[in-house]
Amino acid sequence: MDNGDIACDGYHKYKEDVKLMAETGLRAFRFSISWSRLILNGRGSINPKGLQFYKNFIQELVRHGIEPHVTLYHYDHPQYLEDDYGGWINRRIIKDFTAYADVCFREFGRYVKFWTTINEANIFTIGGYNDGNSPPGRCSFPGRNCLLGNSSTETYIVGHNLLLAHASVSRLFKQKYKDIQGGSVGFSLYAFDFTPSTSSKDDEIATQRANDFYLGWMLEPVIYGHYPDAMKKTVGSRLPVFSEEESEQVKGSSDFIETIHYLTASVTKNEMNPSLSRITDFNSDLGVSINSSFFSEGQVCWFSMGYGRHPGVYKAALWQSPVYILENGKIMKQDLELQQKDTPRIEYLEAYIGAVLKAVSHDYM
Repeated sequence: MDNGDIACDGYHKYKEDVKLMAETGLRAFRFSISWSRLILNGRGSINPKGLQFYKNFIQELVRHGIEPHVTLYHYDHPQYLEDDYGGWINRRIIKDFTAYADVCFREFGRYVKFWTTINEANIFTIGGYNDGNSPPGRCSFPGRNCLLGNSSTETYIVGHNLLLAHASVSRLFKQKYKDIQGGSVGFSLYAFDFTPSTSSKDDEIATQRANDFYLGWMLEPVIYGHYPDAMKKTVGSRLPVFSEEESEQVKGSSDFIETIHYLTASVTKNEMNPSLSRITDFNSDLGVSINSSFFSEGQVCWFSMGYGRHPGVYKAALWQSPVYILENGKIMKQDLELQQKDTPRIEYLEAYIGAVLKAVSHDYM
C-alpha cells in the first residue's frame, strides 16, 4: 500500500535491468510510457528528463538485441486532464491523447516498431468507471468510496472514447509515420477463458453473452466497425453510437490484437434485477454469473464467439491480424522453497508455451 515513486527503481537501474534481460535471453520487452512523465500536464511542453530517459532505455534495449514493444497508455493519464475536463469521460481527451502519441512516434519511432495504444481497454474501463476499484475510481455504488461517477453510463462512454482515441492514433501513424519508420499499431484486451458451467442451453447462451460483453464490446468495433448486437439490445441508448465516419475509422484500426489473460471462468445464466441493486451498470447489463480461477498447466485461452472455438481471440480476427500474448503467468507463494527451486513455474510455462504451439499449428481447431 505504498506509493510508486521508487518501486523497483527502474529509472536508475535500467542498464542493470537490460543486462539481466539479455543474460536471460529475452528477445523482446514490453513496457509502458507514462504520459505524465513525458508531458506533465497532458499537453504542451515536453519534459526533457522524461524524454531522455525513454530514449536512453529504448536504445539500451536495441543495443542488446531486444525488441521494444511500447504501450502508450497503461491506466495513467495526467491529473491535470482529469481535473480540467474529466479525463476519459470527455471526448476532448482524444485530441490530447493523439498529440501525446505523435510525440512518442516522432521521438522513439526510429527504434520502436510495435505500438500498443491502450492497455486492457475493457478491464480499465470496468474497473475505473463501473466498479470504481481501479484508477480513476469512479462509480455510483454506495460504500465503495467513489466520490464521483455514473456506472450506468460512464463505462460505455469511456469505452467509446478509448476506441475513438485508438483509431485516431492509428490513423495518425499510418498517415504520418508508417511509410518512413515502418512498424505497426495494436490494441490490448484482457481476456477470460469463458466456458459454460453446465451443458445447458441457458449457460451456453450466457457464455456467448459474456464473450460479447467482455471481448466483443471492444473487438467487434475494431474488426467490423460496430458493437455486438447483444450489447446494443441490452444497453440501448446508454451505449454510444458510432457515426458512419467514426465506424470506418475504428474498423480495421489495429494491425494486431493483443491479449492479456490469467483466468479461466465458468459462466452461469443470472438475470440480475436492476431494481434490487437500484443501479443499472455493466454487470447487471451482462446478466450472467462468472466464477473465475487461474489457468491450470497447459491451458490456452479459448473464446466461443459464434465463429467456432479457436485459441486467443475471435476466429475472424485471427484471419485478419496477428495476435500477441502480452501477459500470462502463474501466481505463486514467495517462500524459501520457491527461491531455491522454481520448478512449478518452469513446468507451467513449458506446458503453456507448448499449448500455444499446438494452437498455432491448428491442433486445437
